[in-house]
Amino acid sequence: MNGQLIHLIGVSGTGMGALAGLLLEKGFKVQGSDTAFYPPIGPFLRSIGVRLFEGYSPSNLEPRPDLVIIGNVIRRDNPEARAVMRLGLPYLSFPDALREFWLKERDVIAICGTHGKTTTTSLCVSALKDKRPGYLVGGILKDTGKGFSQGEPPWFVIEGDEYDTAFFDKTPKFLHYDPRYVVLTSVEFDHADIYPDLEAVKRVFRKLVASMPPTGIIAACMDGGCVEEVLDQAPCKVVTYGTGPSSLYRLDGVEIDGDLTLFRFTARGKHVEGKIRLPGRHNALNALGVYALLREIGLDHSEILRGLRECQGVKRRQEVVAEANGITVIDDFAHHPTAVRETLSALRMRYGPGRRLIVAFEPRTNTSRRSVFQDAYPKALSQGDLVLVRDVPDPEKAPEGDRFSSSRLVEALKALGTSAVLFKDGREIFDFLCQEMEEGDLVVVMSNGGFEGLVGSLADYLRT
Repeated sequence: MNGQLIHLIGVSGTGMGALAGLLLEKGFKVQGSDTAFYPPIGPFLRSIGVRLFEGYSPSNLEPRPDLVIIGNVIRRDNPEARAVMRLGLPYLSFPDALREFWLKERDVIAICGTHGKTTTTSLCVSALKDKRPGYLVGGILKDTGKGFSQGEPPWFVIEGDEYDTAFFDKTPKFLHYDPRYVVLTSVEFDHADIYPDLEAVKRVFRKLVASMPPTGIIAACMDGGCVEEVLDQAPCKVVTYGTGPSSLYRLDGVEIDGDLTLFRFTARGKHVEGKIRLPGRHNALNALGVYALLREIGLDHSEILRGLRECQGVKRRQEVVAEANGITVIDDFAHHPTAVRETLSALRMRYGPGRRLIVAFEPRTNTSRRSVFQDAYPKALSQGDLVLVRDVPDPEKAPEGDRFSSSRLVEALKALGTSAVLFKDGREIFDFLCQEMEEGDLVVVMSNGGFEGLVGSLADYLRT
């Protein structure tokens, strides 16, 4: 094993980047290719010694690697992937590599759902930290400075994604992980590029539930869209959490306590109080889901609450990147309308109503580029005082006739009474903000990509 070379195609994705780190920990030589290497994953990969190739080319496969791992963003016509097939090189998908090298020997806790997976995974890792779990998360944990660890048996915590596995395997990634335990945060429509409707999304979650072992446990959020509808075939124990009276673990109240969020809940009839460093009702629910699962497994109550309180969260999730002259800049990954709404609500709770909330929004996911959420985004974003909307990047990636319109979003926001402005790109937004920002402003940048370096540019500007 030591010294074997593994090449990752599509290495700068959050999950693939974390996998590269895990492989290094296991003693492999690791290299990878991608079109670009955005922060925080790109610089992190360089810092840990992963050799990176910008662009895809058969020449990246020289000398021949012992194994190639192909990410789910890679298409069948990718020149590097085609070379792998032509040369007959051994290859695996991202989920199969995880199962082969780590998961098949562990008790796997999978954090699944449309929203909140990354943050909830970080909370679970922190709550289990005295047990030294292995973990892989789609982001960089502030607690550890990385998104992965081999840890020690038996525990492995993983973010379980419903997106498809690879161009050669269209099953959802989470079906490869064989989890014994699951936190199910939500089931809503997403990933319009692979799922035609909500029923298709519900079908794959039903498959996940049905695949659970009889000794398993599912902690299911009753506030999470269609979660209840996918549980009927569960062969294992299901415990519920949420705000409703029927939940076994019921969230009773959330309030700000200095820099902490205080949440009160009832756990199987017992009143409990916990604190987390992450703002918002949705994060209190995420913490409650972790608490419910780990208590049902049998972990110590105080140990769980301490771990939840100490969790710092994940980079690019409500991350404060700069504060100067009374202006705060926050980087956030939210892109689904529900996530956008909950994030802005959490920031209003955390910072209070007295600060002007400026939102810079980039609709760049495969779903955001499509028209499916055209009518949902205005209400979600209307919590902002001023919304700066970027034109859709690479609109041709969505089918003609099913494309999201940024200009329609701006007009809809104005109709709701929210100030909104359309921009060509992130550079135009930066120039505008340099003139517009003033003391007391809270500037939130929402994108799952680079946004032309907008976050870094704003941080640099405030520091000068």
